[in-house]
Amino acid sequence: MKSIDMKELISAIEDLEKEKGISKEYLLEALETALVTAYKRNFDAAENVRIEMDGKTGEVKLYSMKEVVKEVEDPMLQIELKEAKKENKSIKVGDIFEIEIVLKDFGRIAAQTAKQVIVQKIREAERDMVYTEYNDRKGEIVSGIIQKADGGTLILDLGRLEGIMLVKDQIPNETYRVNDKIRAYVVNVEKGVKGAPQVLVSRSHPDFVRKLFEFEIPEIYEGLIEIKSVARDAGNRSKVAVYSTNENIDPVGSCVGQKGIRIQNIINELKGEKIDVIEWDEDPSIFIAAALLPAQVMAVDIREEERFAQVIVPDDQLSLAIGKAGQNARLAARLTNWKIDIKSEAQFRELLEKGDVEESEETEESEELSQEEMIEEDTAPEILEENITEVEEEVNEDVKDPAEGGKEE
Repeated sequence: MKSIDMKELISAIEDLEKEKGISKEYLLEALETALVTAYKRNFDAAENVRIEMDGKTGEVKLYSMKEVVKEVEDPMLQIELKEAKKENKSIKVGDIFEIEIVLKDFGRIAAQTAKQVIVQKIREAERDMVYTEYNDRKGEIVSGIIQKADGGTLILDLGRLEGIMLVKDQIPNETYRVNDKIRAYVVNVEKGVKGAPQVLVSRSHPDFVRKLFEFEIPEIYEGLIEIKSVARDAGNRSKVAVYSTNENIDPVGSCVGQKGIRIQNIINELKGEKIDVIEWDEDPSIFIAAALLPAQVMAVDIREEERFAQVIVPDDQLSLAIGKAGQNARLAARLTNWKIDIKSEAQFRELLEKGDVEESEETEESEELSQEEMIEEDTAPEILEENITEVEEEVNEDVKDPAEGGKEE
């Protein structure tokens, strides 16, 4: 085969394996496919062919593959049994008979075709390798340089490919400039129309906060502290519930760090987004009370079957518990995965005095309490006082005071 120096081609394939990490076997398979294509195009051949290549010397043998039949209908694809038996006496009808084709003039066109197919296969292999690499990094944080920032979708240079950050994945009010280096969370890796991998990244995803905590807090990375849940209003506030089975470890204090240095690093990355670090508790009433920080909670009435919590707060804490545009209550509900209705002490006492206590609306749902769940008018004040005392004691013991580093404003 004079038109293509196969030894040089094999040497080039070995170099590609070393430089790009593409296996020699994969490239040889691609080369065989390319040569078959080149042969059919150059010689306008319709028969089935197979190429056998020596991976060391590059020697190529081409075989025409024909089905053994009793009576030939298509000479290009079939061979008569009598003719086949001249070469192989044990062959029978239905077997495949191979005839070697001597490559006298494979030609420049064949060589060019082979080169094009090989290049295409190499590109496909590289794309698959990059896809696999970044698909394995799904759920991790990557760093990239902004290439395009025009107020819409951001394009990041991640090194071997581009990252795409949609508007919904950007932090509101955060300014992005070309050539700025930023970190983002890998949400997904997809293959584009032409097979090129696309990495979808986000800075607004709740798990971006989770991963920042893992990065900044060694105890979380080592598994000594567990992040139970994260609720986030990107750009404004996040709530993170943490827990440790080790009684000697203060999960909240460990996350905040000495003088708040650990949590401050995360806040800086999020450009000032407020973070409440809350200790998770298996008792939902205590957990819900803690989730409503910075508001102080007087009592929590739990209904397990409905995952509904009626929360009572002091009159001067109602707006703080609900938060601006309902933000604090909404984040607490996401964090705990409970429906939460908040009432002030005065509102609740008024309902008790009327003897008509109803469940409040949560996510636009409202249900009346059954007669058995109502609190009788004459015993209501005593029951309320008792509940307030019990929950206040538990919350004071288990929920960090904001002044002690339990939250960051």
